[in-house]
Amino acid sequence: MRKESSTNTLNKENLESNCGMAYAIGILSGRWKLSIIGYLLAHEKLRYGELKRKIEGISERMLISQLKELQSDRLIERIVYPEVPPRVEYKLTEKGRSLDHILTELSRWGKRHYTENTPANAEQR
Repeated sequence: MRKESSTNTLNKENLESNCGMAYAIGILSGRWKLSIIGYLLAHEKLRYGELKRKIEGISERMLISQLKELQSDRLIERIVYPEVPPRVEYKLTEKGRSLDHILTELSRWGKRHYTENTPANAEQR
């Protein structure tokens, strides 16, 4: 956590307000955010437990944190159903769904170039 008045925070805000790519990367940065968005792109809505099962290796604390950040950035919506026991689902907002094409292309790029950085190929350089 940074202070809102710190030089780092002010520099980040200035960079993101002047550079669309910096803004996008700032919102999407986080080890698990792209996985969360990817699963929500593949399914209309998912409950917390479903996301937890699908994203191998994520801790509960980290999933909660990443979901809150995505919700704060208006990429996902948290839907609470007034039932007993309470039921909560997550779904992408229109802003979140607009990432579909971009993330598909990013995934293709990653798959195409991943082998260039594997240990076997690194030795050949």
